Amino acid sequence: MHMNSAPHLLTEDQPEYERILDDALRHAHERPDLAAVGERLNPVQLRTMAMAATALITAAAATEYEHYVKAREEIRAAAAGPDEDGEPDTGAHGARQSGAGVGVVITVLAPVLAGTAAVIFLLIGYILKALDPPPSFARTMVGAGWFFAAAMAAAILVAAVGLLVTALRNGSTSVDAEEHGEEFPEDVARAREAWRHALLERGILPFLRDALADPGAAPAARIPHRSPNRIPKIGYSRPDFTSPDDGPAAAPRPTFTSPDFTSPDFGGPEHEPE
Repeated sequence: MHMNSAPHLLTEDQPEYERILDDALRHAHERPDLAAVGERLNPVQLRTMAMAATALITAAAATEYEHYVKAREEIRAAAAGPDEDGEPDTGAHGARQSGAGVGVVITVLAPVLAGTAAVIFLLIGYILKALDPPPSFARTMVGAGWFFAAAMAAAILVAAVGLLVTALRNGSTSVDAEEHGEEFPEDVARAREAWRHALLERGILPFLRDALADPGAAPAARIPHRSPNRIPKIGYSRPDFTSPDDGPAAAPRPTFTSPDFTSPDFGGPEHEPE
């Protein structure tokens, strides 16, 4: 696996990132630098912001993550172990899987076949015994029917025990997987722990501290919270839009008593024509 730049977080590692983030938020009250959690921003807001900035946060531990992923892929490739011809391994592991498959088929089919045989032999045997006189082999048919009935009961019991053992084995395996995760050799486990530590100390915690110190710079806090009665000032206070009822400071309005519009016929005595 060749990486020329910081790798993106793989899908299988996303739950691990979320667990580290949730653990950091859960124990934030134990860190003095995160004491403001719940005052400026609550844990839900911080988690939302950190999930939105996953690429930015994980880039802080890109070197450790690259080493961890590379070591993990090498171990998986070695465990897959293709043979010399490049074909998948069909050795002892494949033989065990094949044997398990045959066992499952026999366990399922045995009760069905035994039950079918029991019904046929019993039905024919009792019909023959009802004849007068009954054939000599009627008793043999009935005996064979009861034998297959007993075989069916034994096969059902074996199948039930097998299912119970399989359920217990799978249950313990799933519990171990949930508690301890995928088992890796010691070097891969060390690489994983180094990535987790770097992700927490150089990625998640600095991001949370910056978000608490300056919530306005955080992605989730860039949305302005306006009051419903507040009108944005976008050029609505210009003098052109000022009402004349605003007082003496209002701009003077032009008058319409210009002499140009006064007729000589409507003047006073001093303006009588000569």
